[in-house]
Amino acid sequence: MIVARPRPEIKTLYYITHVANLNSIFARGILSHALIEELHLTYTPVYDDRIVASRKSRVAPGGENLWEFANLYFQARNPMLYRVLHEKADSDIVVLGIRPTVFSCPGVLIAPGNAASRATDLLAPAEGLKAIAKIWDCITSEWWNSMDGSKRRIMAECLVPRHVPSDLIHTVYVSSHSAADKVRGLALPSHVAIVPEPTMFFRPARRFRVTDRLFLAEGDMFFSTMQTLTVSVNTVGIMGKGLASRAKYQFPDVYVFYQDACRKKQLRLGHPYLYKRESCVDIELADDPETLPGPNATKWFLLFATKKHWRYDSDLGVIDQGLAWVVDNYKSEGIESLALPALGCGLGRLDWREVGPIMCRRLAGVSIPIAIYLPREAALDNELLSPEYLLK
Repeated sequence: MIVARPRPEIKTLYYITHVANLNSIFARGILSHALIEELHLTYTPVYDDRIVASRKSRVAPGGENLWEFANLYFQARNPMLYRVLHEKADSDIVVLGIRPTVFSCPGVLIAPGNAASRATDLLAPAEGLKAIAKIWDCITSEWWNSMDGSKRRIMAECLVPRHVPSDLIHTVYVSSHSAADKVRGLALPSHVAIVPEPTMFFRPARRFRVTDRLFLAEGDMFFSTMQTLTVSVNTVGIMGKGLASRAKYQFPDVYVFYQDACRKKQLRLGHPYLYKRESCVDIELADDPETLPGPNATKWFLLFATKKHWRYDSDLGVIDQGLAWVVDNYKSEGIESLALPALGCGLGRLDWREVGPIMCRRLAGVSIPIAIYLPREAALDNELLSPEYLLK
């Protein structure tokens, strides 16, 4: 018996644009590229010409090419936004929230993936929303890669012929409070909310400064701008859950390197092992990365064993020894900046009350930027995040 998948509650669709375009958008709506050209409008593009030009060659079921459609995303935090933020300052980029009543506009099509890809079907709304329901977990995921198709699917689109009426726009999402102040200066319609949403823009939701170079962050460590990312692991070569599992599936070569390091006994308790990865992270994360004018620097991964076997709890003494190794070796290893999780917390069953002070005291004196990403299992009192508590 086949059980029908329930249709997800779609509250918002998203449109990525430059802040300089907002006045025009609220006056005329969100326009297709073809209509912008037809009206001879001046606008500030956020997409590389080579990206949008590829849509001219994709023909929809009605005979129009994708140039004739305004494209909205089901998930804003996707490879296209990642690419845009690589090329533009995040304070200049906004994401508009669109009411899902847009599905009832005449001629709408649903693409359960990047519409420019030939692997993606272009479907009528009823059929398209069923297809969206089947991949909803992928669309709402925090990460993607190209090998399993998630990079294409997370960019699922709603294609609206000609234009999206401006009265369907309910929110302008921005990367920070300072960006919100910039948008408020434009005197947009009063019903439109202006919402700082740093996580959408691949930034930490909050930051807490401990020293001039050491800070705490709430957010997704794998999108950190730091050169080196730390993955807490065991020494038996199994990445089963948590951050290790995320690294395994998002960066498979890290897993291969980790298993090899375990077999050769190069990764030991108290002795982290550094993978100086040569490939650029943008290859996995950005849409059409081959055309990027200047890819990001490569990401390195510091494999940090917090316990011997995956069945065991993490060991606070082992973590302290590993941190001492980092302090003694980061310069000679060439680590320029470092992101770490709250080592041993969560699945390791250690408490931030103990882990936080040890990490901060050990790392407070280093000469490179360091971000410690806080446990995501539960909120922490601000008292436990203060320099007075962590460095006492």
